[in-house]
Amino acid sequence: MNTQPATAVFVDLDGTSTDPKPGIVRSIRHALERLGVSSIPNEDDLLWCIGPPIQESFAKLLGTADKASIDRAVALYRERYGDIGLFENEVYPGIPEMLSTLATQGRRLFVATSKLHVYATKIIGHFGLARHFERIFGAELDGTRSNKGDLLRYAISRSDTSPAHSVMIGDRMHDAGGAQAVGMHCLLVDWGYGTDDELRGAKSDGRCRTPAEVPPAVTKLLSVD
Repeated sequence: MNTQPATAVFVDLDGTSTDPKPGIVRSIRHALERLGVSSIPNEDDLLWCIGPPIQESFAKLLGTADKASIDRAVALYRERYGDIGLFENEVYPGIPEMLSTLATQGRRLFVATSKLHVYATKIIGHFGLARHFERIFGAELDGTRSNKGDLLRYAISRSDTSPAHSVMIGDRMHDAGGAQAVGMHCLLVDWGYGTDDELRGAKSDGRCRTPAEVPPAVTKLLSVD
């Protein structure tokens, strides 16, 4: 008897499932203020920080590779984000329906985010999305698995899934790069924080304009003869 392999969908959080702009940019500004930075970007000039590992963002914002300086900035960011910022957030319209449709198709669903695992778990639970996912994969406090490739490699090993029969859904080039690193399909979405130039330059299997376009695009990618 021929048995089709189980198929899995790994879904990014920030910029894909939820719009985290207020919480992230306000917490970054909080950290920069506490550090005494003289010229602090306004909220709209910090949109590029949504999605990549926060350590990378502070390295660029502070113009340094000094680990101690970056760690201090991250600690100050978490000082506000951990209590207030993570809930300054909202689920994008159509995401619950998208997840329900994917589940109806028989997909195994996982969260794969560069955000701290503890924050991602709180956010997913707060917005009532936990029922859709088998497991939430995120970074650790020390930055372990903040790289999307490392994260997906770990997620595959812990979820008994096959990269060839899995799709990463995200909004930034980091999602596409991580998927490519592990041999996974990737669909990028247009409603997040990746610019058009960024998404066109990323190596993905396609782009979706709305959440409703994701399930049929996944079906096309994961069709098994």
